[in-house]
Amino acid sequence: MELNEALYTTRAMRRVKPDPIPDDVVARIMDAAIRAPSPGNTQQWRFVTVSDRDVMAELGELYGRSWDRLNETAYAGRREAAAERGDDQTLRVMSSAGWLAANFAQVPLAVLAFTRNDVDGSGIYPAVWNLMLAARGHGIGATLTTVLHNFAADEVAELLGVPAAKGWRNAACVTLGYPLGKWGVADRPPVHEVVYADSWGNPPAWQAPDPMWSY
Repeated sequence: MELNEALYTTRAMRRVKPDPIPDDVVARIMDAAIRAPSPGNTQQWRFVTVSDRDVMAELGELYGRSWDRLNETAYAGRREAAAERGDDQTLRVMSSAGWLAANFAQVPLAVLAFTRNDVDGSGIYPAVWNLMLAARGHGIGATLTTVLHNFAADEVAELLGVPAAKGWRNAACVTLGYPLGKWGVADRPPVHEVVYADSWGNPPAWQAPDPMWSY
């Protein structure tokens, strides 16, 4: 796959088919993940790939409860407010996220990324993004979610046998599968509206009102 296609069309794909992902494809995705840079080349990461249906079912229960808690706290009233102001994009995202919560156990693969001595995530998230780009290259959709580590970190660690006492903590869960939706360039504001030159608020000399790559 051409680089720009991967960069421009890799987006959150929460709705996926239950079809299993072949082991050799999983190996290639994970091998790409660990080629990412890390601070001081410390590589303070570990990954747990989960495809066992019983384990996925247990993760699904934890995810569903965590999603409910998120909606009761940080997301409280968010759906209603979006509906009131006619914000269809937010409603679509919440619907997609709700689908994942309801169908988590049917997702063919979840990769849980663990790290230690990585306070700001700069050591783990480049690897997670490599993972998602590699998945896109194989026609596999992925989404990064932090719901589990925000609301069920201890339960996840116990379920997966993670040595949390040694400092390992979950930074992300990436769900993967062959997508039910279509690939496309993400809708964003024009790039020159969110980029400043040399100082905050100073517009760049260039403008790009439309995406600079088309699908």
